[in-house]
Amino acid sequence: MTVPAQTRTCDVVTPVARSVGRVSLYEGFEARFGLPEERGGWVLCSEFTGGPERFDAWREALAEWLREQYGEAPDRTTAGYVMSWYLGVVGMAGGLLFHSERRVPSLRPADVAVKVAWGGRPHVVGLALLAEEFACLPDDPEADHPAATVVADETALAALLRARFAAHAAAFVGVFGPTVRLGRRTLWAAATDALDSAAWTAGQLCGDETAGVADSALLLPAKLDPFTSASTLRATGTGWTRRRESCCFHFALPNAEPCATCPRLP
Repeated sequence: MTVPAQTRTCDVVTPVARSVGRVSLYEGFEARFGLPEERGGWVLCSEFTGGPERFDAWREALAEWLREQYGEAPDRTTAGYVMSWYLGVVGMAGGLLFHSERRVPSLRPADVAVKVAWGGRPHVVGLALLAEEFACLPDDPEADHPAATVVADETALAALLRARFAAHAAAFVGVFGPTVRLGRRTLWAAATDALDSAAWTAGQLCGDETAGVADSALLLPAKLDPFTSASTLRATGTGWTRRRESCCFHFALPNAEPCATCPRLP
């Protein structure tokens, strides 16, 4: 069941802050505009992309948890988890507002922050948008706001989100890639999965999965570099599913099975 996310904003009320305040996410996942005075587990994405040390620390914390749970922590599994978590939350930061508000926020690393649960399983439990600027359609009720950039139509708005996400993903690939034994194709496959899943998941959370699927097709209408495929969403007899482009390497853990959408499965 989807419940309203724990949403908070800082004292500055902007169109982006209002958009974030209206979204629904997973129970226990915090979405906000601006950072709290006490940072806690919040980390600026620019602090991650500024050097590999924070990614190394994240993987070390994950390895400790995996060893407690499974007895082993393969390097490719810690790399795959962190890759998927990081790109997934950045994709969601854009896809959620695109689906729910037809707005695209700034996704520069300095304008996004993530909250990591450092105690126990160190997964992402929050996202924050930090910049007032946003792009929107001509009929947006706040299209005349000084922070707004108006684009012609939904296709142009989707292209802008795709470009902003790709720029952030490129910064991630440039820093994270040299520290792990994952090829460039695998890293961009994970970015493709994150973007393709973002609007679809937003549709599920906002109560209109089919509209989310349509938004995914807008974002990835074809194989567009640097992404590795068009949207892979497809209808089945029981609903929607998609073929993953990347692997999180969960299967490498002792007695673990591949995920249902793992590209290693037929």
